[in-house]
Amino acid sequence: MKGKIGICFLAIALMMAFAGFSTAQDKPADNMDIVKEKIRTDKKLFIAENLQLTEPEAKTFWPVYDQFQTDLGKVKERSVNLIESFAKNYETMSNDMAKKLMNDYLKIKGDDLKLRQSYLPKFRSVLPEKKVARYYQLENKIDAVIAYQVAARIPLIK
Repeated sequence: MKGKIGICFLAIALMMAFAGFSTAQDKPADNMDIVKEKIRTDKKLFIAENLQLTEPEAKTFWPVYDQFQTDLGKVKERSVNLIESFAKNYETMSNDMAKKLMNDYLKIKGDDLKLRQSYLPKFRSVLPEKKVARYYQLENKIDAVIAYQVAARIPLIK
């Protein structure tokens, strides 16, 4: 049971970090909204500090970045749902459920790659190639840190 709680907590933390931007602007922010916004802001600051954009680059880059993050958030939310599904089924994992989870995992990974490929021309249209490569490196570094944390907390299937 302790592991199940940890997995659910991890899923919630990932959801906070990667959920797409909320469209409900009129409702008051609750604590979770504040935490999600803080994480998004910190990521944006990390990107800004490491890309060192000129003013003209920044003007064209940030709208593309924001849309990419919104679309990426949708894919990441599916990963969170997958982790939650794993947590619910961990103790009683059947072969059929393991197959479904594996197929879902590979579909999410494929969709993540397709999304990154689809945005490459957009980023190339607003930044020099070296900065595009650097931006993708930064995204990969962030993903690697999160993947490490996820892998460290999710137990192997029995």
